[in-house]
Amino acid sequence: MARRSVLFSPGDQPELLRKAPESGADVVVFDLEDAVAPSEKSAARDAVVSVLDGIDPECELCVRINPIDGEGSADLAALADAVASVDSVVLPKVSGPDQIERLHERFDAVGWRRPILALLETAAGVLSAERIGGQRDVEALLFGAEDLAADIGATRTDDGEEIGYARQRVVLAASSAGVDCIDTLVTDFERTEYLETESERAVQFGFDGKMAIHPAQVSVINEAFTPDRERIEWAERVLAAKEQADQEGKGVFAVDGEMIDAPLIAQAEQVIERATAAGVSVED
Repeated sequence: MARRSVLFSPGDQPELLRKAPESGADVVVFDLEDAVAPSEKSAARDAVVSVLDGIDPECELCVRINPIDGEGSADLAALADAVASVDSVVLPKVSGPDQIERLHERFDAVGWRRPILALLETAAGVLSAERIGGQRDVEALLFGAEDLAADIGATRTDDGEEIGYARQRVVLAASSAGVDCIDTLVTDFERTEYLETESERAVQFGFDGKMAIHPAQVSVINEAFTPDRERIEWAERVLAAKEQADQEGKGVFAVDGEMIDAPLIAQAEQVIERATAAGVSVED
């Protein structure tokens, strides 16, 4: 399952919720947390449940609940009747494994459970990323740079130097835990070129996808996280040559004048996996 693009849609706007799955995003998140004013939380729950009852999208449908020590329990209780339509849950402001454990307790209380996408947006969360990623049912770590910058008193810049270490740490933690890793969003949805640059940078870092706050961002993100034809063909040549080398008992071989060993084979396998997950045709 690909999670190239993770689009958040405000939970108190039913029309946007209904349209969000048409954006082409791999994951659509109905947001009950930051996108909803405190006075509108109850109305947003009703709106999300109503929309969930009437749609069956092909994308992964997720709900971002409020912090589990706050209104998250009320969110889960409200969702109980529509849980069949919910594929996963985003838990915000995760600072440690204990919050994942408390979410499991709430799941048990309402009689259901779903895969968890843990949003790391504080210093404590980033520093606990590896332990969070290793918790039961956690399938992805999401990196929230805007809240992190506020938490540590950093000033956000276009080059992102102030979040570079945190970005790398979350990627390493996700890889170590064997879960997906989703990069932070670009808040100005009209800056398409900047989004392209940031998406390409996220690919270079090793992220599996990127968050979006507007449908217009989805195609840009999807393109960046989908291997292009040239890269796919390289991977296919590497894997075909590996198969031949295995038959001949060779441990190292050459493709396009480049010596290929285990790390490059792993890269080729990852390219094919990502292309397949994105629905791109590859050779059998």
